[in-house]
Amino acid sequence: MLGLPAMAQANREPANACAKCHSEALSQPSTHMARALEMVEQSKVLIDHPLLTATNGKYSYRIERKGNQSLYSVTDGTTTVTMPIRWSMGASSAIGQTYILEKDGQLYESRMSWFRELNGLGPTLGSAGSMPADVHEAAGRLMSHDDKVSCFGCHATNAVQGTQLTFDKMVPGVQCGHCHEATEAHLAAMLHNSSKVVIPPALSKLSTEQMSNFCGQCHRTWAEIAMQKNPGITNIRFQPYRLTESKCYDPDDARISCVACHNPHTEASDQPVDYDAKCHACHGGGKAGAKACPISGSKCITCHMPKIELPGGHYKFSDHYIRIVKPGAPFPG
Repeated sequence: MLGLPAMAQANREPANACAKCHSEALSQPSTHMARALEMVEQSKVLIDHPLLTATNGKYSYRIERKGNQSLYSVTDGTTTVTMPIRWSMGASSAIGQTYILEKDGQLYESRMSWFRELNGLGPTLGSAGSMPADVHEAAGRLMSHDDKVSCFGCHATNAVQGTQLTFDKMVPGVQCGHCHEATEAHLAAMLHNSSKVVIPPALSKLSTEQMSNFCGQCHRTWAEIAMQKNPGITNIRFQPYRLTESKCYDPDDARISCVACHNPHTEASDQPVDYDAKCHACHGGGKAGAKACPISGSKCITCHMPKIELPGGHYKFSDHYIRIVKPGAPFPG
């Protein structure tokens, strides 16, 4: 397990290989998705914060930088548990980072995470309401095989083949090959001027419903959340699920597709005004029954996709359940 970071580095895709033909590859590496998993050696948060401390109940936490590594420790005043951090889940410039720890060949999800809004540590999302039984449990949650497949499968490229982990081929972050099939074969054929050029399937041909399910592989589909029967505010961060709940969602209308508003090859804007024109493509744009807003011709996103604080997430997510929001109304799970 100790060799995983080195193996991942060895398998990192050539930075400019795809960019020689595809301009999208010039901007995509700077996105949060491209840095959804960072090796501890390259984690800007850990480099810029050589010492992080926090207290949660009777437990005290400490993350200390030593060279190009970081050690994560927790103590109850009597017993101290220390584990090396192997990976940072989440881009340094995004909402925050949760750390993947290692002990005795096993991987653990850190019980404390770094949040940008706090500029410090806080309980990892989902763990705030539970009390650890001892200092070992206070350090982190042992990751099952399914946990690792799910986490690394979304935060890295080539980390999973079927249900098997392929750390020896893994590339940190969401790279070209994560979304585009046969990228390696296509690139190899192009580099060697092969007459048998492998063309990855064109994602632009996906229908709105297919695109929702494609993006939902990591951002959660309507079907996945519906099967869990767990309505509530925690689902606000699962955009495909929330969007499908909207009255205006049409599985065959490209104007309500994920990529109608978001270009996955560039960083998503956090300014609501940048999306208002997308709403006008339907409302006032000729779609039957889609009338323009009688209140205002602007601030569409601000009113109909409000930003809502996710408890424990230290971040306000734009609710993709497009609707008429009534003051004081309960959150529609």
